[in-house]
Amino acid sequence: MLRTSFWYTMVAATLGLLVGVVFAEPIGRLVGVDDSKLVAAAFVGVWAQMNYEQLTSLFRVEERSLAFVGATLVNLLATVGATVVLVVGLDQGALGVIVGNWIGTLVVYLGLLGYRREQLGLQFDRKLLREMQHFGWPLVPAALALIGINFADRFFLAHLSGLNEVGKYELGVRVASAMVLLLTAFRTAWPAFAYSLDDDREAKRTYAFVLTYLVFLASWLALGLGVLAPWIVRLLAHKNPAFWAGADVVGMLAFGTAFYAAYIVMAIGVGRARRTQFNWVITGIAAAVNFALCLVLIPSYGMVGAGIATLAAYIALFLAMTYWAQKVYPVRYQWVRVAKAIGVAGVLTVGAKLVDAPLALAIVIALSYPFLLGLVGFYLPAERARLRSIYRPRARYG
Repeated sequence: MLRTSFWYTMVAATLGLLVGVVFAEPIGRLVGVDDSKLVAAAFVGVWAQMNYEQLTSLFRVEERSLAFVGATLVNLLATVGATVVLVVGLDQGALGVIVGNWIGTLVVYLGLLGYRREQLGLQFDRKLLREMQHFGWPLVPAALALIGINFADRFFLAHLSGLNEVGKYELGVRVASAMVLLLTAFRTAWPAFAYSLDDDREAKRTYAFVLTYLVFLASWLALGLGVLAPWIVRLLAHKNPAFWAGADVVGMLAFGTAFYAAYIVMAIGVGRARRTQFNWVITGIAAAVNFALCLVLIPSYGMVGAGIATLAAYIALFLAMTYWAQKVYPVRYQWVRVAKAIGVAGVLTVGAKLVDAPLALAIVIALSYPFLLGLVGFYLPAERARLRSIYRPRARYG
């Protein structure tokens, strides 16, 4: 499998590189770039990135997080160093920026080729490749639809409300993007771990608890960002009060990311069942919801309308994937607990907004979340016992 995917990626990337180099000049004219060297250099970067991602993904499959982080750090340091040398030392300008961005990737990739030399070889299985493509091709339009959801809000805002509204909204996006730290760490580790569970009963039980705990953490973070958004935004834009309105969309965007995190968990069941052929339909439905609501809401409500459209799109994405995943790989998820986790966080966020909570109250609201979950019966008996053992004062023996 490794050798088949390696050679397919290598050949496909190399053909793309050759096309890019040969037609660099007309491609440059098409995208408005005068120097064909910049286009050719960019295609080299794409080639390096495609092959690099394949070999670093093996560390994730092997669950070797330290090796993955090590390769990433070497890539980062080499990239920064090469960019500084090319741009500052050698005065290469735009070409130096582009080449510097993939120097680190290429260096690490060549090192990984040597490291993996015993696993790589001249072997290619066409039947296996067809199975891989059957699994992977539906994910391509699905990824494009997700990209559309991520950027449609700003595109429609720019055309329907103006760039000033985009600037305010973008500040809210930046604050809500703190959720990405949680999501990036989870997305990096989750697939390899989820697919490594051979026993279906163990896998389904694990998936159920992972969804509950991930929604709990994501909802708590979304609550914190939502209620503290006015002060975070003012801190970031203290010299530009006109941008403080961006705080109004932070909660919606943060909870949208929470639903996207839940979608990632649900999607793993579809991947495990190898029934990805409708992923593009699911993401397409969510993108259609986003586009339609942007067109309807933005003219009247501006960036708040864009935030509502984005949140609705991610909710639709999660619900559609849940429906399909439960058909092809049913799991007894803890839906009552999931609803309590995100419901309590949502109510607290809206409540803080309605009473225009001052900073002290906003902090109290954010910190009270796990305790309020206890009042609504979120925790299981074993979890309550574990929490009591943590906070119960330890007995002292003389």
